[in-house]
Amino acid sequence: MSGNTVIVKGKSSSFVQDVQMGPHRLVADEPLDDGGTDTGPSPYDLLLASLGTCTSMTVSAYARRKNWPLQSVHVQLKHAKVSLGEPVAEGGRAPQKDQIERDIQLIGELSAEQHERLLDIANRCPIHRTLTSDIIINTRLV
Repeated sequence: MSGNTVIVKGKSSSFVQDVQMGPHRLVADEPLDDGGTDTGPSPYDLLLASLGTCTSMTVSAYARRKNWPLQSVHVQLKHAKVSLGEPVAEGGRAPQKDQIERDIQLIGELSAEQHERLLDIANRCPIHRTLTSDIIINTRLV
């Protein structure tokens, strides 16, 4: 398997996690409302950041290759759990599904056709494709 290795370490006494990605480090945590100390982004914030950065990078790279007048890309994302109807059992919870809202603003003198093509390219960014595909996660205790 190729790719970078990410190492996450945390104590069982809190949600604070030390995240190491090669030479880069950051802290992840949960918001105060969810029992964390809000010392870093939440796991869902990190997921949205991955999708947003990949979207912006992919769209920008495509526009550069085409010499299109794209000046910048702004991506705003939100995650929510949405209800899929009525609870299966009395007193139970309705089934839920994850939903991500992604708003993309393209800054530059682009034609309507260029806007449409860049939206198509945004939906082809590697993280978008990963999140919308069947994912295999192999987990083992070491």
